[in-house]
Amino acid sequence: MPRPSQNLSALAALALATACSRPEPQRPAQTAVPAGVQWAVIVLYNQPKDTAAFEKYYSEKHVPLFASHAQEIGVTRVELVKFAATIDGQRPALYRMADLRFESRGALEKGIATPGFKAVAADLANFATGGVTVLIGGKTN
Repeated sequence: MPRPSQNLSALAALALATACSRPEPQRPAQTAVPAGVQWAVIVLYNQPKDTAAFEKYYSEKHVPLFASHAQEIGVTRVELVKFAATIDGQRPALYRMADLRFESRGALEKGIATPGFKAVAADLANFATGGVTVLIGGKTN
């Protein structure tokens, strides 16, 4: 029987793929992202059950897996952040963030439809034991 975190990660990957295959919903003009604006996939990792195991897998397997598919996926920039604390010194609910940038919404949609992106998304179940949230957005500044 799969672990709950495997189901959550698999569902997150499926939700990402499904959401990106649908047309973008209509928005009021003031919140629409102009054409040609950089787009991002943001991956937010919750605190894992075992941070040492997370870091080992993330650095030795997940990041190299992503790097091996980065050209196929078409990312233009990647930022990886490990959160140390909240502004008031508390332990943050989020552990890490991956910010993957694309030239356009079209490039993002093409990238997340690739076998490489699907392989990277499927790998989340192997280490993101605290759960993960995957968001899509357009740069606004």
